Amino acid sequence: MRKKNVLLIVVDQWRGDTLPMLGHPVVKTPHIAALADEGVTFRRHYTQAVPCGPGRASLLTGLYMMNHRAVQNTIPLDARHTNIAFEVRKAGYDPALVGYTTTTPDPRVNAHSDPRFTVLGADMEGWRPVGSWGMKMEAYFAWLAAQGYALPENPWDIWLPQDMGPGEIGASRQASRVPAHLSDTVWFTDRGLDYLHGARRKPWFLHLGYWRPHPPFIAPAPYHEMYDPAQCPAPVRAASAQAEAQQHPLLRYYLENIQRSSFFQHGKGLGSQMDDAEVRQMRATYYGLMTEIDDQLGRVFAYLKETGQWDDTLIVLTSDHGEQLGDHHLLGKIGYFDQSYHIPMLIRDPSRAADGTRGTQVDHFTETIDTMPTLLDWLGQPTPRACDGRSLLPFVHAGAAPADWRTEVHYEYDFRDIFYSRPETALGLKMDECALAVVQDENWKYVHFAASAPLFFDLRRDPSQLDSVAGQPEYAAQQLVYAQKMLNWRLQHAERTLTGYAASPQGLRCRR
Repeated sequence: MRKKNVLLIVVDQWRGDTLPMLGHPVVKTPHIAALADEGVTFRRHYTQAVPCGPGRASLLTGLYMMNHRAVQNTIPLDARHTNIAFEVRKAGYDPALVGYTTTTPDPRVNAHSDPRFTVLGADMEGWRPVGSWGMKMEAYFAWLAAQGYALPENPWDIWLPQDMGPGEIGASRQASRVPAHLSDTVWFTDRGLDYLHGARRKPWFLHLGYWRPHPPFIAPAPYHEMYDPAQCPAPVRAASAQAEAQQHPLLRYYLENIQRSSFFQHGKGLGSQMDDAEVRQMRATYYGLMTEIDDQLGRVFAYLKETGQWDDTLIVLTSDHGEQLGDHHLLGKIGYFDQSYHIPMLIRDPSRAADGTRGTQVDHFTETIDTMPTLLDWLGQPTPRACDGRSLLPFVHAGAAPADWRTEVHYEYDFRDIFYSRPETALGLKMDECALAVVQDENWKYVHFAASAPLFFDLRRDPSQLDSVAGQPEYAAQQLVYAQKMLNWRLQHAERTLTGYAASPQGLRCRR
């Protein structure tokens, strides 16, 4: 029997529509495109939560945010939840982590003085870190110094161009100070290859994470000028931020307080929004960062082929969340628009069972919670009862969806006043009222807020989601249907770890 390896590639803040095989007119990722030719691409794949911590919690536990409740970066993940790493250990794997999971540990089982509580998040339990860059990137900065690179007084300034200060716009045509051969993308790749060199004699499981194309939107040469801003798509948005802000109080708050570029610059007020030229330049840099990752993945794929492991390795490529990238006058991962939640999902199964689907694309709705059951299914392991997702292998092996596959997608956002922004006080809400949930299918999108008016979009007429029809009499019956869909979803997926037991667990079988 051939050994089974798993390579789970998780990029950060990569929009689902920015892949050449999905028709993007500009982005070039030839190695990912070649991988897609040997695998299956899921066109309508969504994360269940943003930003990083909640999205990665759903990805790695298989749980909707309403169940794992790590609702924001710095919000702890309950220690009782299992995850992919714990589950594959049951199959004899020692799962390795390159990258990060942005996980805050459970304070009920850890000392309150634990330094992991002083940062945005640390490494999730169950993984063996083999390329963690530390809680504040200190491992990467130490590596730079060991390579002879002279770090500035503030190491984070390495991404700034030489003639740019931290008070200027981050999305720039200029190259970053750090050269391409010393970039964080190269560092992650080297750590992954170091691990693979040592693991090749046994079955392995590697989470290979990348920070990019996460901000700052500044790329090393030659990637900083690889794309012409004039050729980049224009943003999808209302004519003005003022017009966009009329849609909902939360959107108005963000448009009045949003970060203007990267984490180097904050600009407040509706008048400080990025103009079309700035957005296109930011997009050109963003795409350059993607191509840099693609080049580095080419090194990893080449190594697997050279060492005879290519046909033993399941490869899954996905992201934690998307990026607004100027659409709706927004930046980052935020709110309720598709750009923040639509993410890539590509599966390349080396087995003969997948030969009939190579190079195909799936139009059914799939979710990041499906990642964990897919990996366990491929390894012949059961999916935990609590898991909300379903295996995607039927699409990969049979090329068709099960008869009862979902016809809609669900995702959530919690905007409580903790770290990045402060809408709670401004909107007059209590902490647990700062929540929204979305149900969306091909034709309609319903956004329910815990303590304010909902939004409802007719996607056939308004695919860009610029004009909510919530409350309009002619849409009232249809809006009620989707409110009921959301209630049904919550009833079906609320915590159910022990609901398969009829009585005492002694001598009884769990009904799956």
